[in-house]
Amino acid sequence: MAMKKIYFIVNPKAGNGKCQRVWESVEKKLAELQVSYEAFFTHDQGHATELARKAAKLAGGRQAIIAAVGGDGTAHEVLNGIENRENIAFAFIAGGSGNDFSRGFQLPARPIDALEEILGLAETDPAYADCGSISIKGGSRLFINSAGIGFDALVSKKANETGMKGIFNRLSLGKLVYVYVLLKELFTYERGTVEVTADGLRHIFDETWFVTVSNQPFYGGGMIISPEAVPDDGELNITVVHKLSKVRLLLVFMSVFSGKHIYFKEVHTFKGREISFDSSPLLHIHADGEYLGRSSWGKIKAVPGRTRILSKKLLKKDLQMGGEANG
Repeated sequence: MAMKKIYFIVNPKAGNGKCQRVWESVEKKLAELQVSYEAFFTHDQGHATELARKAAKLAGGRQAIIAAVGGDGTAHEVLNGIENRENIAFAFIAGGSGNDFSRGFQLPARPIDALEEILGLAETDPAYADCGSISIKGGSRLFINSAGIGFDALVSKKANETGMKGIFNRLSLGKLVYVYVLLKELFTYERGTVEVTADGLRHIFDETWFVTVSNQPFYGGGMIISPEAVPDDGELNITVVHKLSKVRLLLVFMSVFSGKHIYFKEVHTFKGREISFDSSPLLHIHADGEYLGRSSWGKIKAVPGRTRILSKKLLKKDLQMGGEANG
């Protein structure tokens, strides 16, 4: 039986150009193993979504794998291009600076290890993972890691725009770009009141810094924003930070890398499947670190089992749960 066709969508600019070297090592390994594949290369923002649609169309109704090679933004765009196609399995090889998708879905960090896992799982049924959908005035997007409302979305936007990102990446200090931007924007950010409704239960938060809705624990290059988030439980985890002084926010920020921020009284966590938010000011919005604009309202919902993903850890979990159900 022939192996499923694999389409690689490569963002060579990810990780300040590091992904080009990642792809070269992957390409060499594919040649050694004599694996048949097609590769497409992105040129600008949004291009990976177009290429994923193209690859899915080329696959027709046949079972195929679309593998993103890049950062979390590349994974986000490819996910939105695959849409709801039952014949497509999604795979990922980390080549960016943050790579929270790999952490959250327990994928191998080393590119060759990730490739070998993809090839090893190519003929198996993929695991089913959740994603989220966020709708604001400008449209709707799927997200696989998290969606952010408020200060964290502003920091994400500025981090992607700053020329310092390339410098930090070249020094292998990519995480510090978020610290740099946070300190730069902290003293001018205007907080407001945000109303968050989750599964019909309304919460009102004054002086809100940000609201993050997570599908898995990590964001921002390794910060454990939602320690209890699980990408296949049918729910999204909500983290709200409000009524903090600027100095105390810095303490919370430093504790996010260990997940201990949730013990601050100004940090609220809860879960939901259908979530909406309304705010007095316009808020910055992001999905998987990709800036969506500003809005005073929006809706977010969990989409259970939406993503067919090649992940050894998730597949093992599915098999264990299936065994328990049959036992």
